[in-house]
Amino acid sequence: MQKQLLERLCQVTAEEEEILKRQSGVDKSLYTSGKNFVVEKDKMLARGKLIDIRPHTRFVHFPEHTHNYIEIIYMCAGTTTHLVSGERVVLQKGELLFLNPHARQEILPAGMDDVAINFIVLPEFFHQTFQMVEEDNVVRDFLVGTLQQKNSGMDYIHFQVSDVLPVQNLVENLVWSLLYEDGGKSAVNQMTMALLIHQLSRYTDLIRVVGPDQFDRRLMFSVLRYIDDHYKDGTLTELADLTFQPLTGLSRFIKKESGQTFQQLLMQKRLNQAAYLLTATKLAVEDVIVAVGYDNSSYFHRIFKERYGVTPKKYRDAENVHQEKN
Repeated sequence: MQKQLLERLCQVTAEEEEILKRQSGVDKSLYTSGKNFVVEKDKMLARGKLIDIRPHTRFVHFPEHTHNYIEIIYMCAGTTTHLVSGERVVLQKGELLFLNPHARQEILPAGMDDVAINFIVLPEFFHQTFQMVEEDNVVRDFLVGTLQQKNSGMDYIHFQVSDVLPVQNLVENLVWSLLYEDGGKSAVNQMTMALLIHQLSRYTDLIRVVGPDQFDRRLMFSVLRYIDDHYKDGTLTELADLTFQPLTGLSRFIKKESGQTFQQLLMQKRLNQAAYLLTATKLAVEDVIVAVGYDNSSYFHRIFKERYGVTPKKYRDAENVHQEKN
């Protein structure tokens, strides 16, 4: 992390000074107004904000708590140890931890050189963020969707991405914007977050998932990553070979985990990609059809109209008019 930024984040806060002076525990009134320790968005965010950051409070043990927002923790320097729904997670420099609001989190005391940033993010921020990015990403949607579900079976996602330079640069840009630009420019922050999630979705092999269903989670990430990379010519048979899974078992697994069949997920990705190409490029409609893996033009036109309510040409024309107005 850039030296000036790290020095700013290393500074002892007023809350930390009080903890060191009084050798006291966490002042829960700073985080919650209720009896249960639920860290509240209204305590963490100024009115109207959808995202903000705060340095993680050091020198104190944080008792078990939950949040009513999505929390993202980025380790700037040193390490922190978290107990998330009973699982021990050691966050190293450069790593990210995404927490489901319903996850039970406990944090062991951090030292002076253990510097972390907490992102406080409301779900609405992600909704607006992804509206800015036309291109569909099934891994991204699964990651964020899972984090917003109470009984998703995945309380956290640990990204061990300290060596992934694009991720590090995007996180630092986001921190800088929120720290030095009075909350930053909303559109810039949303685009940066969209790019960050997109980059993270490219590194499903660096996701650490712990728990009784960790194999299922890793397998589902592999399935979605395959569809994202091979939507043009991917097959369930090839996917089964790559994941060492029986064909029928993998088919049932995908339906159970996603609510859709492999072919439905593949078609969804192809149509979303076609919609993106229609609005972001000047490719002829017939070339778009080929680019997303279809060789039957009439079939493509039929399923595209079923999904979007208009023909590909009308879709492109309508989107162009919308962009000109904006």
